[in-house]
Amino acid sequence: MDGIMNKIRNLDAYPKINEDFYSRTLSGGLITVVSSVVMFLLFFSELRLYLHAATETKLAVDTSRGETLRINFDVTFPALACSIVSVDAMDISGEQHLDVKHDIIKKRLDAHGNVIEARPDGIGAPKIEKPLQRHGGRLEHNETYCGSCYGAEAADDDCCNSCEDVREAYRKKGWALSNPDLIDQCKREGFLQKIKDEEGEGCNIYGFLEVNKVAGNFHFAPGKSFQQSNVHVHDLLAFQKDSFNLSHTIKRLAFGDYFPGVVNPLDGVHWTQEQPSGMYQYFLKVVPTVYTDVSGHTIQSNQFSVTEHFKGAEVGRLQSLPGVFFFYDLSPIKVTFTEQHVSFLHFLTNVCAIVGGVFTVSGILDSFIYHGQKAIKKKMEIGKFS
Repeated sequence: MDGIMNKIRNLDAYPKINEDFYSRTLSGGLITVVSSVVMFLLFFSELRLYLHAATETKLAVDTSRGETLRINFDVTFPALACSIVSVDAMDISGEQHLDVKHDIIKKRLDAHGNVIEARPDGIGAPKIEKPLQRHGGRLEHNETYCGSCYGAEAADDDCCNSCEDVREAYRKKGWALSNPDLIDQCKREGFLQKIKDEEGEGCNIYGFLEVNKVAGNFHFAPGKSFQQSNVHVHDLLAFQKDSFNLSHTIKRLAFGDYFPGVVNPLDGVHWTQEQPSGMYQYFLKVVPTVYTDVSGHTIQSNQFSVTEHFKGAEVGRLQSLPGVFFFYDLSPIKVTFTEQHVSFLHFLTNVCAIVGGVFTVSGILDSFIYHGQKAIKKKMEIGKFS
């Protein structure tokens, strides 16, 4: 048994030295204090990294198909009335969403930015005061109201009971409504008067659009939009204005849901129009992004980069449609962020590396200083140090 114990004792890689042979120095004490502080700082730094999740980033080709893209926006036009501005969306597949009203709220703002009224998009309900019937006579008390669409009826029994109905019928036909005062519904509802009453007001538009996940654009522009000879146009004649102030502030613009660390470059952007009219364009590159947190919850979202351009126009000569346009394109590369904790064995390995590394380096430094001092002292004793 004693022989086995002796053999194990001979394997000791840490032979002990009698304390009588220790030589303690001031430099060694200072190095010990400094190395201990460094060791504790590195240890707590490693502990903090271990306790917090690390985010791993991967790039892969986006192979998803048939998905939709949700565009969340909150845009304020301080000099464009809510009754004038409309929202359109279209993509390269040919799908169009003209004069979008669902899932969009408009807030009328005064000159100081205070909210006057918040309502879903639309002009309002008609006032029934002996309106003109489709057959030409006035509405009697025992009749059902059916207003004329002024030649824009899709079928013989179609009715346009409000100014908005007539404008929508004209839009579907691809016609412009040049003089709303000639339309009985618009005259009764005070369409032009309402526009004049809102002169000088602003508009805050917020909501979301659900579009195909292909390249396309959406825009905020004055007038009701329609297709004419396969060209997208807006009816601006009804507003009887030569210029439109498109100054705007983008409070929020995001493609998809929020996830930790996302930066939307257009949030908080403000632009003031200096020319009478023009088209302001944002060109966006949308990057599909998947974020997975430590609990395994996955968020399908997007990031984007942006460049911008302004195309001006002279008063009375609208070579391009006045409005704020957002042209977006999809990147073929998907970014994946995955949160994960460092394993305990990895943490233990790093701690051992810190302790051993600092201990070894401080020992080398102490040995160098000790032997250097000893050599200098010896030379000074024999008078050879100069």
